[in-house]
Amino acid sequence: MGSGALSVPVVRVLPDRTGPDKPFDYRWPHSVDDPTSLLGTRVRIDLHGRRVGGWVVDVAESDARPSDGLKTVAVVSGLGPPAEMIDLAGWAADRWAGRRSQFLSTGSPPRTVRAAGSPRRTGMAPQPNSPAAARLLATGGGVLRLPPASDQLPAIASCLALGPTLVIVPGLDEAAILAARIRRTGVSVAHLPEQWSEARSGVDLVIGTRTAAWAPVPDLAAIVVLDEHDERLQAERTPCWHAREVALERGRRLEIPVLLVSPVPTVEASEGRVIEHPPEDRERRGWPKVIVDDRGDVEPWRRSLLGSELIAELRDSARTVVCVMNVTGRARRLACRGCSVVLRCEVCEAAVSIAGEGGLSCPSCGHSRPEVCAACGSSAFANLRPGVRRLREEIEAAAGRPVIAVEGDDPHRSIHAPGTPSVFVGTEAVLHRVTAADTVAFLDIDAELLAPRFRAGAQALGLVARGARLVGGVNDGGLLILQTNSPDHPVIRSIAEADPSIALEADRGIREQLALPPFGAVARATGADAERLVASLPTTVVAAPSTDGYVIRARSVEELTEALRGAERPTGVRVLVDPQR
Repeated sequence: MGSGALSVPVVRVLPDRTGPDKPFDYRWPHSVDDPTSLLGTRVRIDLHGRRVGGWVVDVAESDARPSDGLKTVAVVSGLGPPAEMIDLAGWAADRWAGRRSQFLSTGSPPRTVRAAGSPRRTGMAPQPNSPAAARLLATGGGVLRLPPASDQLPAIASCLALGPTLVIVPGLDEAAILAARIRRTGVSVAHLPEQWSEARSGVDLVIGTRTAAWAPVPDLAAIVVLDEHDERLQAERTPCWHAREVALERGRRLEIPVLLVSPVPTVEASEGRVIEHPPEDRERRGWPKVIVDDRGDVEPWRRSLLGSELIAELRDSARTVVCVMNVTGRARRLACRGCSVVLRCEVCEAAVSIAGEGGLSCPSCGHSRPEVCAACGSSAFANLRPGVRRLREEIEAAAGRPVIAVEGDDPHRSIHAPGTPSVFVGTEAVLHRVTAADTVAFLDIDAELLAPRFRAGAQALGLVARGARLVGGVNDGGLLILQTNSPDHPVIRSIAEADPSIALEADRGIREQLALPPFGAVARATGADAERLVASLPTTVVAAPSTDGYVIRARSVEELTEALRGAERPTGVRVLVDPQR
């Protein structure tokens, strides 16, 4: 890249459209003293008969080629990602088998920004700070294990003592609340994405959800990732990049500390990093009281999902109770009360469920039939895994008060007002739509623990930690109820003993033995032509067919990246590198 003055520089523009992920040369429309200042600028260019958007990703050397005959940039739209993000986008495109344009788009402002304003830095560092966080920051960063009821603000204050800080949080509500709290201390804050321009101009602290990992922060001194275990920090669509990994790479390139904060650190975050946590008694107080309701001695087709401990909480009209069951609808697994046979589809053998309009329906092939057992003709069934809407009826009868059902596809955001006792039942979405509770009960935590994915335990632990945050610490009177057939599972023991290291070490041992991330690399390829991609992979990786495509495994992320970079990528094939589920 040239650094000398050019009267009319030649810039390389990466289009924001599908097609070859490569830049094209254009003449800049006017002279510029410092061509490198153009890096990241958003422009519009004429390409193949269309006018498209793009970013300036490079400036040609003055003697690279004559500018005669080149088209001129049609429109200079405004500011885009800072220059440092261009190389970072290239790294991310390799890491998650995506396109640079996808990451540059994530790092661009939601609206046109013509120029940066004046900095609004105060240099303030609010008190109190966190001594544990300060120790980690002094040694280059690490993992801070804070129990769910602990305040995260002191850890952020320790970062602000170093200079401009970037804070990444999983949820929109959490980001807004935390931004408001920090502003009240006198610190200048830019809340993304709305205040992208202020972030680019320069403030004390920039905060946002996972896209904030790409935020412009001049003179960035430290990065904080809160609740690094939360799945919302990873993009659901391809490329399924993870904000934690982008933050770590950004910190490495800038040589600044990255602080990962979580009540239940993941193996990915903790591997090779120092973990700090409060003393044992303080950490215990930061978790609520836990009741492990062992349901293993009740016959599956005869039991209700409402145990005696939960029923007592439901009937206490002074308490707000949240019941979590990750099954939508009315019923997902049925057993005949007459012959105890689990009802299955006559066509594909999958478990059938009760349809909303009545009758039995197969969620796999769509076949339906009347509500009759094919084995004995009985029409009396037991719900082994009742859905949220069916559970609502049962809980309402047991509680003797109205119950609010919340599912993931519910378009309404049901925010509970503290001080108004209520009962909620829902999928895990309910944990994000209720702001406070007295009791959180996981009606079938085994469904999460035993799910057919290698991160099942860590994901279940994260769900329970979210529930624990709703009810507060042990001194707040909060209660967690875990209904399980596996009371000795490391995740259950971790929660019961308020010691996340039990689950962490068990998870680490299994992953290391099976060469799963972070001790190996995994990708999934789906689409009609996924077989063509797999056929073009080198022998350094292993690919095996799965229910919806192929699973690709390699010994390291670098090995997987290299293999995918050189593989054929047919149109319509999706590649998910290190997917959460």
